[in-house]
Amino acid sequence: MAGPEACTDEAGRCLRESVAQQAAQQLRANGAAQVVSVETERMREGPPLPFDLGTLQEICSKQLGLDVQETLDIAQALYETHKATTYPRSDSGYLPESMLTDVPAVLDSLLKTDPALQPVMGQLDRTQRSRAWNDSKVTAHHGIIPTLEPTNLSAMSEKELSVYRLIRAHYLAQFLPHHEFDRTIARFSCAGQHLQAVGKQIVIPGWRLVLAEQQPEDADDDTATRSQVLPALKQGLSCQVTGVDLKVLKTLPPRPFTQGELVKAMKSVAKLVSDPRLKQKLKDTVGIGTEATRANIINGLLTRGYLLKKGRAVRASEAAGRLIDAVPTAIVDPGTTAVWEQALDMIEAGQLTHEVFIDKQSAWIAQIIAQYQGTALSIKVPQGPPCPLCTSAMRQRSGKNGPFWSCSRYPDCKGTLPVESTNAKRSAPRKRRSAPKAS
Repeated sequence: MAGPEACTDEAGRCLRESVAQQAAQQLRANGAAQVVSVETERMREGPPLPFDLGTLQEICSKQLGLDVQETLDIAQALYETHKATTYPRSDSGYLPESMLTDVPAVLDSLLKTDPALQPVMGQLDRTQRSRAWNDSKVTAHHGIIPTLEPTNLSAMSEKELSVYRLIRAHYLAQFLPHHEFDRTIARFSCAGQHLQAVGKQIVIPGWRLVLAEQQPEDADDDTATRSQVLPALKQGLSCQVTGVDLKVLKTLPPRPFTQGELVKAMKSVAKLVSDPRLKQKLKDTVGIGTEATRANIINGLLTRGYLLKKGRAVRASEAAGRLIDAVPTAIVDPGTTAVWEQALDMIEAGQLTHEVFIDKQSAWIAQIIAQYQGTALSIKVPQGPPCPLCTSAMRQRSGKNGPFWSCSRYPDCKGTLPVESTNAKRSAPRKRRSAPKAS
């Protein structure tokens, strides 16, 4: 329902409850809504690409709750131990066109590995060529796919089997039809109010036979209604109003990243850069780290206490906030790392010499050191409870399962306590120091 402009925000949400209550009463009193228009559009969706490592980490974090390092370890085991999938540390989901000749062998191998795939195999078009086969978009390594040889599923752990099935499904999806559905938008008029309903009717499941549609964790009622099937409607039809619900809602801050979402953000760092000149310069393919190093970067931040895990989410710690507030902007700006990565690509392409790059970085670093030499950084050390064994002070340490309190007399005393979760708010950030831009 579109309320008066003065009562809505930029997203069309009504901000005055009294106005919404009045509209709801009018709808109930009127009792019927007239169909103003019905628009139906046939939508076609091609299959997603085979996995690159970053996308695999993102999906495994979202669907399976795996840490990015755990996903990398599993993908490596599927490659080295089980010989079930190809090299995992790839930054491309595309496949070389020469691998089209391997399709029959790969599909036959999958069927020998898992005879339960027979119903799906009967629906595959082995001659179909999806967008995944593209020599121009293959980098040093191609997408992660099943190998030519059968594998032993019983030898895999539950998590390995789950990751393997995801990789397998993305490969099988390349040989199934496009997913097709009708998207319908119906508009109504009732008591001077404008209403809208959105429906979806699946026409051809296509590749969704092997890859079920995943609802986001923060899916709301509006998301659910967009997947509803609408009855037959036509312009001028009168529809009975059987009920009117008025919901009082509030907007929430963005959810913290999961590790998989953090990897995605590291890959598409240009979207997080505020400097318009730098944003223009960066390409979508430039990011923080590589497919092989991003998991180590995140693990390093967790180990040092700059990131904290809470369920599937990761949050910046107070120490991280203080560090970021204290150092010059150019040091913490993700665009700086991205520009360096771009320069390294230019060196690889012969467009820049490494001597020039090193000279520029040396001059910039010397300038930063000269400007901020002697600057003190105060990071508050959490005060721990007394040791349950010897009553000495305890220090917060990081373990494989997250932070914990450890006796300061360790290893003489091995007393430990869990760190209780807190919702302490960060102090207001200090005024950012300016710094020369990186070369």
